Amino acid sequence: MSRIGRKPIVIPAGVTVTVDEAAHTVAVKGPKGSLNSNYHPLMTVKVEGNEVLVTRPNDEAEARSLHGLTRTNIANMVSGVVNGFEKKLEIVGVGLRCQKQGSNLVMNLGFSHQVTIPDTEDCTIVWQDPNHFTVYKGKGIRYEGEVVKHKEGKAGKGKK
Repeated sequence: MSRIGRKPIVIPAGVTVTVDEAAHTVAVKGPKGSLNSNYHPLMTVKVEGNEVLVTRPNDEAEARSLHGLTRTNIANMVSGVVNGFEKKLEIVGVGLRCQKQGSNLVMNLGFSHQVTIPDTEDCTIVWQDPNHFTVYKGKGIRYEGEVVKHKEGKAGKGKK
C-alpha cells in the first residue's frame, strides 16, 4: 500500500465533504469557500465518520501511482477551505520598500512612480515591515527565504 494513500484524511469541524461515486467527483465546503474536483475512476473514495478514505482496487502500477495522488489532492482541498492560500514575500534591494496606506499597499520599486496595489475581496495584503509582506491568494516579488544565484560576471582577458 502507498504510505501516503492509506492515511485517512481527517475532516475538521465546519467542513463537509461530499463524494459522488457515479460522477467520480469530490466536493469540499468550508469556512473559506468550496472546492470541487474529479478523481480517477480506478480509485474509491468514501467518507466514514469524520474521515475520508481513498482505496485502490489492485497493486498495478497505474493504481499505485494514482492512490497517493488522489489522497493528496483531496487533503489539499480540505486544507484550502480551512486555511486558504498565502504567500510570504520580501523586497530585496537598496531603496526598495513598501508601506500600507489605508487598504492599499504602496511600493517603491525603482520606477519613476509608486506601485499601488489595493486590497480586494479575494486578495488581502498584510504588511509587516518595509521589506516583508504577505499576500493571501496572489503572486508577488520574491518568496521569503528564496535564494537567487547570480552568474559570475566577466573576468576580463588574461595578461600576456
